[in-house]
Amino acid sequence: MKLSFLFFGNQPDEKWVLAKQMGITNAIVKLAPELTGSLPPWDFASLKKSKETFELNGLKLIGFEGDQFDMIRIKLGLEGYEEDIEKYILMLENMGKLGIGLLCYNFMATGWFRTNKNLEERAGALVSGFSSLEADKLPLTKYGTVAADKIWDNYTYFLSRVLPAAEKAGVKMALHPDDPPVPVLQGIDRIFINAESIRKALALSDSPSHGLTFCQGTYATMGEDVKGLIHEFGNKGKIFFVHIRDVRGTASNFRETFHDNGPTDMVDMYKAYSAIDFNGPIRSDHVPTMAGESNQQHGYEMKGNLFGIGYMKGIMDALNIKETETYI
Repeated sequence: MKLSFLFFGNQPDEKWVLAKQMGITNAIVKLAPELTGSLPPWDFASLKKSKETFELNGLKLIGFEGDQFDMIRIKLGLEGYEEDIEKYILMLENMGKLGIGLLCYNFMATGWFRTNKNLEERAGALVSGFSSLEADKLPLTKYGTVAADKIWDNYTYFLSRVLPAAEKAGVKMALHPDDPPVPVLQGIDRIFINAESIRKALALSDSPSHGLTFCQGTYATMGEDVKGLIHEFGNKGKIFFVHIRDVRGTASNFRETFHDNGPTDMVDMYKAYSAIDFNGPIRSDHVPTMAGESNQQHGYEMKGNLFGIGYMKGIMDALNIKETETYI
């Protein structure tokens, strides 16, 4: 496994330096236009410039995470989705040309969702949480109600169009489960909410480019056997990327925690990743906002990441897990 860090945009700042000071040089990046002020990665020149910027600052852009441009038409099957899929294929081709081998993507029309972003954790650190009771009070989106069958159809078609391009480009597409893993949010059904739905997704294609982002915290929220799933999916070579975080509660009512303050035996999880010979990128995910931070970017402020990455490195050292050099 190889430690990585998630960067939002392509403008160097303190986080770029701190990541390197922690010994991390592998960048997972979101390059959506609202973050960069330039065209999305389906534009080759724009992507090439971003990659060069990371390299000039001592970082290697190895993968993308999240929606790199607005994917709502693809996810909901709205007019114009074919045009967006063509742009997605262009993005994959550009990634292949530039040696960017990982794409962590999701199929959540309502995205990563929390009902509370200011819950107090240890010593007043702030974390996010979710309550179905609160979410159910929210109005429908402008898209009205959308059934799970429709989203499954859209996802199946999406895969049929993009996986051949990903395979040709040498890009591994790593599906992130729905977070929170609840059946519906604001009238739109969510489909990747349990292990069985992930198995169904994997069964849609045997492409070597078709795999998973194993978001440990989301699988824990599902109430699944996290360690068992690491072995199940990992032994099939389908875990391409790992997110490390922890939560307390259930899918309908949970809160984030510090990495060392949740119910998960993190050392045991690392033993499982080692047992499956996981050699992909791994990163600290959804950290508390700590003293002196603004919480504007809840879950991704820097001090919590300093703690989380140090915690992860400590476990790896204790278990004698060496970072791999080639992994994508």
